[in-house]
Amino acid sequence: MAGFKLLLSQSRRLSLPHFSSSRFLPLYRSLSSSYSSSSDSQSLPIQPVSYAPKPKDPPQPGQTLQSTPPEEGTRSTLSREDLRYVKDVPNISPISYPTRVAPLPEDRVGEARDQESEEMARESRKIQAESRAWRTPFRVAAEEEKVVIPFPMLIMPEKKNEKRPVLDLMDAIREVKGNAKANFDETVEAHVRLGIDQKRSELIVRGTMALPHGAKKEVKVAVFAEGADADDARAAGADIVGGVDLIEEIASTGKVDFDRCFSTHSFMKRLYKISKILNQHGLMPNPKQGTVTKDVTKAVKEAKQGQVKFRMDKTSIVHVGIGKVSLSEEFLRDNVGAFMNSLLLAKPAGLKKTSKYAGYVNSFHICSTMGPGFRVSIQSLSRAADHYSKVYLNA
Repeated sequence: MAGFKLLLSQSRRLSLPHFSSSRFLPLYRSLSSSYSSSSDSQSLPIQPVSYAPKPKDPPQPGQTLQSTPPEEGTRSTLSREDLRYVKDVPNISPISYPTRVAPLPEDRVGEARDQESEEMARESRKIQAESRAWRTPFRVAAEEEKVVIPFPMLIMPEKKNEKRPVLDLMDAIREVKGNAKANFDETVEAHVRLGIDQKRSELIVRGTMALPHGAKKEVKVAVFAEGADADDARAAGADIVGGVDLIEEIASTGKVDFDRCFSTHSFMKRLYKISKILNQHGLMPNPKQGTVTKDVTKAVKEAKQGQVKFRMDKTSIVHVGIGKVSLSEEFLRDNVGAFMNSLLLAKPAGLKKTSKYAGYVNSFHICSTMGPGFRVSIQSLSRAADHYSKVYLNA
């Protein structure tokens, strides 16, 4: 009730409109029974309210009482309103603790230090034992890999790069026959290195030769000719002789059933129709190889005797077979002479040298199919070519 009276007194002091008290008189009377008409125009005084202090908890038996500092100085500075909220707050006194410093290693006791060092040593030994246990399988495997039985090796003596001597033709043939140890009849091969630039197409060396002691192999010869040339070819022993009808047959079937092919000059223009087929078998007639000729009879007879074609490769070397190892030394010499004679006849006209062999034939080697090679002197080759010309060509 006192609070309601205080609220009414405060509202009068504010800028509220002054209403006559007679209007709210019945309300006052209904709210308060102690209303008096003499105090309508007077405000009620504010009376302070005080509360009894909260009793302190009795101290426990194990707890020591702390001395509280005097509150005179602090309480005097507080106002009356602040004192209402502060009076029941317990006093908090600061507590100081002794400072603690961590001991240094040199301040430790000797026994504790020894005990710690023993623990450290024990721990390190344990770690080393574990690492050794882990490493043992890998170490055994590595040792097993290292222990390898060496493969037996034959240590051959070092051979110095000594230049092989240049042999005479007959001596070289004997060496070839002596080193031919295969279980079949090996072929005697000749390899000639020419002093010609392989980039110059006009200087390419190619030709054919008839070996005087060639292999007895049946050679099927075809001749493209008409009229008298066709009759001469048949008389010389040609197997196939024909003209336009033979060209049409090869063009339609695309098959070639002969080993050597010859043609007259008048038929060369017609052969271009089947030139692709003939070139696939290496049978296209060529004036440089002697397969385009006027003397058909001689060409057919030489082909039947066993003519051999040769051609310079990309490294300026001519490879050709000159017989079998089973032939005698004299027969092999005659075959080498025939090859050298044909090689001189195939010498390009653009190669201008004074001598027959100088600048043209740089080296000559003969060997068997499975045997080593032997170098032959140029002088002995010249003698073999002269002997072949006297015996077989001038006879």
